[in-house]
Amino acid sequence: MTGYIHSTESFGTVDGPGVRFVVFFQGCPIRCQYCHNPDTWEFKKGNEVSVKDILTEYDKCREFLKSGGITATGGEPLAQPDFLLELFRDAKKENIHTCLDTSGAVFNPDNTEKIDEILKYTDLVMLDIKHMDSENHKSLTGIGNENILRFAEHLRDLKIPVWIRRVVVPNLTDDEDELFRLGEFLSTLSNFKALDVLPYHDMARKKYEELGIEYPLPHTPPMSKEGAIKARDIIMSGIKSGLKTL
Repeated sequence: MTGYIHSTESFGTVDGPGVRFVVFFQGCPIRCQYCHNPDTWEFKKGNEVSVKDILTEYDKCREFLKSGGITATGGEPLAQPDFLLELFRDAKKENIHTCLDTSGAVFNPDNTEKIDEILKYTDLVMLDIKHMDSENHKSLTGIGNENILRFAEHLRDLKIPVWIRRVVVPNLTDDEDELFRLGEFLSTLSNFKALDVLPYHDMARKKYEELGIEYPLPHTPPMSKEGAIKARDIIMSGIKSGLKTL
């Protein structure tokens, strides 16, 4: 079996615990306005590789990855479920820690069989929750958030450890009430292990220009580190509030 991979990174330090081998899957079904990897959107492009190819590349730097493992990111790894399953299944045979970085956008609560099989070999999920309001989520990404929130609950029910990620964009995802609601929702996830709040940046502008794609946020300034810290504090307040009512 082969899959379409955009690229790999040998020494990822922000893609899960430890130093990690990061596999960027090609293809994504959503279009986040602040996406910094537009070159991963199109399906069936990039490099067509086998699982053996990836694990051979991993082995070349295995000694440096003992504290980490493999992270599948993208693009959207779950959009190539059969290839992802084989990758994670074979990685676990070699005692490699597996991390799935996903938007949850392809999750269908009425048909979870394929994803559940992948999750059997998944040690950690890094899940982006981009907005708690479904209409705002649709404006931001092109789809509503109902199935993404259900996916978070599904991971809880399966007891899969989850790290939550939120990109904070000025005037788009920095509303204090919505951030507080996100925290309240996270308080209901018994599998919730960590929170990454990432400040929006516009360093991908050049990629959009090279691809001939109009940059979606031409007038939005980068989010300051102080703004991201404030957003994280608000989310944490929501978590604490939610835990008091459980």
